[in-house]
Amino acid sequence: MESPPPKFALPVDSEHKATEFRLFSVAAPHMRAFHLSWVSFFACFVSSFAAAPLVPVIRDNLNLTSTDIGNAGIASVSGAVFARVAMGSACDLFGPRLASASLILLTAPAVFCSSIASSPTSFLLVRFFTGFSLATFVSTQFWMSSMFSAPVVGTANGVAGGWGNLGGGATQLIMPLVFGVIRDIVLIFGQDMPDGNYHGLKKSGEKAKDKFSWVFYYGFTNYRGWILALTYGYCFGVELAVDNIIAEYFYDRFNLNLSTAGIIAASFGLANLFSRPGGGILSDIVAKRFGMRGRLWTLWVVQTLGGVFCIILGQVGSLSGSIIVMVAFSVFVQAACGLTFGVVPFVSRRSLGVVSGMTGGGGNVGAVVTQLIFFRGSKYSKQTGITLMGIMIICCTLPLFLIYFPQWGGMFCGPSKKANATEEEYYLSEWKSNEKEKGFHLASLKFSENSVSERGGKVDSVTRPADETSPAHV
Repeated sequence: MESPPPKFALPVDSEHKATEFRLFSVAAPHMRAFHLSWVSFFACFVSSFAAAPLVPVIRDNLNLTSTDIGNAGIASVSGAVFARVAMGSACDLFGPRLASASLILLTAPAVFCSSIASSPTSFLLVRFFTGFSLATFVSTQFWMSSMFSAPVVGTANGVAGGWGNLGGGATQLIMPLVFGVIRDIVLIFGQDMPDGNYHGLKKSGEKAKDKFSWVFYYGFTNYRGWILALTYGYCFGVELAVDNIIAEYFYDRFNLNLSTAGIIAASFGLANLFSRPGGGILSDIVAKRFGMRGRLWTLWVVQTLGGVFCIILGQVGSLSGSIIVMVAFSVFVQAACGLTFGVVPFVSRRSLGVVSGMTGGGGNVGAVVTQLIFFRGSKYSKQTGITLMGIMIICCTLPLFLIYFPQWGGMFCGPSKKANATEEEYYLSEWKSNEKEKGFHLASLKFSENSVSERGGKVDSVTRPADETSPAHV
């Protein structure tokens, strides 16, 4: 006798992913996972950038040169490059709940040591190791993509990522104690998937024990993930770079006191309260009418406008004008982050964690490269560096034109006319025939059924004919 289907507080699809997003609900498992994910990411963001607003004081106390400050800023985001890729694989293999809580536990000592740094070297090291915690962004996006269905996944990813990024505007040195509490909360109350945790699902046979080699392979060989990693490097990566330099920029250029410069700089990060969630919501809205092609076009337009405002910020000479342009810049560049993760969940079903990690890691690589080129040492003034950074944003957003899904199309081309260009063939091509015989592909099959909405307009949620067996290129 089959057990009755599980009951959920939110309406769900065939994968038991929520088809509605109720912000003020804490119902398990969907909305509880949402709140646990953004709170844990928020805590990590605060800990990673707690030092940035205090650089004008820290540089005097530790006798830091401009090169020391630049190196520490680079270290704070470079540590997460590898960590984000590794976190993606960890989510695929062990689940987002355990992966997130474990990283918080491992980085907590570095957060504590931030308060006792006494030299340029120790300051650089604590910022480097604390920055590893930013990889919880990957588990946040993976978790939301595992809990919410296609019509609302952009919203869920956008709000969770945006509210987590609020930590960039709320940096305080209180995290050693908070980290331990959040770690325990995530482990005790969190749930990896709508139907349970990874360990239990694998033990019961409901989730296949996937092989790391194949998960890694299908993620790293999907060119769409690499393009999104590049473009994310120049929305989220730029956000990280600006978090590191914006307070010092206003302090030095407009001769402000530390408190005033900090308040102005905080407004950049605090815009995440609505800007990144707005990007995710916008992605879902345009997808209902224009499908995946709408998501891609909107991402390109918004991120390009972010680059334009960045260029203007470097040219404006008045304090009031700079503040207005900075706020506009922050809204567009952060909205682009939310829009990016409206696309990521559809790149790969089997290797979602790896693709999320690649994209997230690309954000940190972009931050490192930007700070190395424009904000390390005295080669460029801050305003010149900001202008050149805006130009780079525009240029590095152009590769979005190359993303193409056979079943949905790309920015300039519609879907393929080949008979096998279906959602089912695209996602099932990630599984070998012997794996399909064991039923490992069933989750991807359900996902393909639920992603039909990415065709745009009113579409029935059914798969194309099953007799079309030639796999689409992934």
